[in-house]
Amino acid sequence: MIKIILAAAMLSVATPALAGDKPDPVRLKATVEKLVSFGTRNTLSSPTDPVRGIGAARAWAADELDKLGEACKCMQVQRIGRTFTGPRAPNGVEVIDVLGVQWGRDPNRVVIVGAHIDSRGSDTLDVTKDAPGANDDGSGVALVMEAARILSKEKFEATIVYAIFSGEEQGLWGGQLLAETARERGWEISAMLNNDIVGNTMGQNGIRVADRVRVFSEGIRASEDLPGQMARRGNGGEDDGPSRALAKTIDDIATTIPGGLDVFMDRRPDRFGRGGDHEPFLKLGYPAVRFSVGAENWTQQHQDLRTENGIVYGDTVDRMDFRYLAKVTAINIAAIRRFASAPAAPKAVTINGALSFDTVVKWAPVKGATGYRVYWRRTDGTRWTGRQDVTDTGLTLVNTSIDDNLFAVAAVGAGGAESLPTLAGPAPRP
Repeated sequence: MIKIILAAAMLSVATPALAGDKPDPVRLKATVEKLVSFGTRNTLSSPTDPVRGIGAARAWAADELDKLGEACKCMQVQRIGRTFTGPRAPNGVEVIDVLGVQWGRDPNRVVIVGAHIDSRGSDTLDVTKDAPGANDDGSGVALVMEAARILSKEKFEATIVYAIFSGEEQGLWGGQLLAETARERGWEISAMLNNDIVGNTMGQNGIRVADRVRVFSEGIRASEDLPGQMARRGNGGEDDGPSRALAKTIDDIATTIPGGLDVFMDRRPDRFGRGGDHEPFLKLGYPAVRFSVGAENWTQQHQDLRTENGIVYGDTVDRMDFRYLAKVTAINIAAIRRFASAPAAPKAVTINGALSFDTVVKWAPVKGATGYRVYWRRTDGTRWTGRQDVTDTGLTLVNTSIDDNLFAVAAVGAGGAESLPTLAGPAPRP
């Protein structure tokens, strides 16, 4: 049955971040220092040396996740691998991702938080020199490990995957490996959060940016064919694809964390001309975003340790801000908690109302949903301004023109957690 209401503007209120154990800057620093102690984590370095190189680092990360799994009896450590060959690995290299899989009530619906463990110096092929990789991307790995430590104490509807990628510096191979594995396993991914360079506040221009974190998201979807893109264009949904909806929701979540960071919603898939491990997920149609610091320092990325012309080069621990990293971690944890507690997003939401001032919104039932939240806004805005909670799978909004408004629907679970909103599109023609 479709419920009919007179539309009225109502401000959308974000679900508050649940209280719980907080990320610890001291523990985050200890994790980064441990990663740096492996000397280099270049993907081409030794996979078998017990103390130096990528193999030792991956083994340590797997062992740490295994300890958490033993404590909670809820997590399984998995390793997935494949050989990749390219300009940055001309002789081929086995790329191995380490996964901590925290089983939810639904083993097939998944929330992923990831970071790459590999590091590099000035020459991607050089495996002999030290490549500390403290911020790029020891910071992200520390965040993932801290999220696992905190969230493994809780139970969720969805399965959480804590992903430690390799091969990012060679060509985003670790992200590609997991994205394709997810497709092969038939995972329904509600969100993928990639954290890469999330631990410094001093930019190369000498300006400190400690009040915000950038979250990058795509507009036009990499996975859409030309007819799909034209349909999105016709519907006016360029700013409401799954990745952009994910970024907007993370922005809302961040506002509920006292003393936290502002989310700078960067409306690009990544930094200009650059990429990260979330992009292979975008290519396969999964909602994915990248977290990165508000101000980068390129003398501390992909650089051999040295001093030239009075400039100190190298990605070392002393250049990091662990209080800031703890705040980025807190946003990730709150977002994971929300998406893993909520039902899946509605798969198809349709609208009808041409040549009418009323709009009819319909959608299919969602497993585990106890209700739904219908959103709308004028087409000249970017954030939802009205909402209505219903238990039916349809709603008629009176005097709310389909020509001048956009519409979306989110699924709400028994505990009040809400999925990403799915943008409504035209109903199929008979």
